[in-house]
Amino acid sequence: MTPSPDVGALVEQARAGRPRAVARLISLVEDGAPQLREVMTALAPYAGRAHVVGLTGSPGVGKSTVTNALVGLLRGAHLRVGVLAVDPTSPFSGGALLGDRIRMQDHATDPEVYIRSMATRGHLGGLAAASVQAVRVLDAVGCDVVLVETVGVGQSEVQVAAEADTTVVLLAPGMGDAVQTFKAGILEIGDVYCVNKADRDGVEQTTRELRHMISLAERRAPGDWRPPVVRTVAVKDDGVDELLEAIRKHRRWLDEDDRLASLRRRRIEAEIEAIALAELRRGFADVHGDKRLGALADRVADGDLDPYTAADQLVADLTGRS
Repeated sequence: MTPSPDVGALVEQARAGRPRAVARLISLVEDGAPQLREVMTALAPYAGRAHVVGLTGSPGVGKSTVTNALVGLLRGAHLRVGVLAVDPTSPFSGGALLGDRIRMQDHATDPEVYIRSMATRGHLGGLAAASVQAVRVLDAVGCDVVLVETVGVGQSEVQVAAEADTTVVLLAPGMGDAVQTFKAGILEIGDVYCVNKADRDGVEQTTRELRHMISLAERRAPGDWRPPVVRTVAVKDDGVDELLEAIRKHRRWLDEDDRLASLRRRRIEAEIEAIALAELRRGFADVHGDKRLGALADRVADGDLDPYTAADQLVADLTGRS
């Protein structure tokens, strides 16, 4: 598919570092615009170069502060950085505060840093539904590292592990039994664990409990990655360089034996499947209430047909299979 002149020009401008063009591309992604397929086609040759780092943890652990500090170190290494910060959507108004840009004002005027806030729009798992494609935009326009900061919803916030090359799980002392809060899933997704606000009382206990929980969850063979635990006081930039080194060390481990290529292949397979299922859902919506579905429902209700066979017939109608 050859992109239209408008999309081609937009991609060219975004790759030249024009923030408005990048913003427009991500807006097309968020809105599911008709030009989305053209955009993805145009970006495809340039994607797959950035190191995608996910940062997740409960509200209040300092995700935005840690992200801000990491951006500073990455810029000190002359790397181009993209930040995708996901904020919750109100179930009442449908709006979102999108406050992470406010908390990252240190880098707001840096042309080599692109910060984008996205609303979840009700999507579960700590990320927005369009986050995969938004990361691809930031990757394809030349970001060396893309930091994805999740919304902060607790132990169900595990989707980021499926979308990032390296997942950083953040905790903080003095927030109750933090490890108990995290152990039901989120403690199994981390590649690097960070105890932020390490100048608070209770940091030794939190660190000890965290290491214990990680050891209980370990089922690793020789040569497998063993997640380190790093302490930081991000508001003072203390320990953030050690955190960045742990992230880089994980990337170096991924680069061995084609681990990164295998990880990204699985991620792309999941993305293709999700797009295909979304297309099927749209097709199903077109026939929902249609006489075909109604007729099948009548036959199931009358006992002439079982629901599985009815579903097979509906899928055959949607896909054109005989």
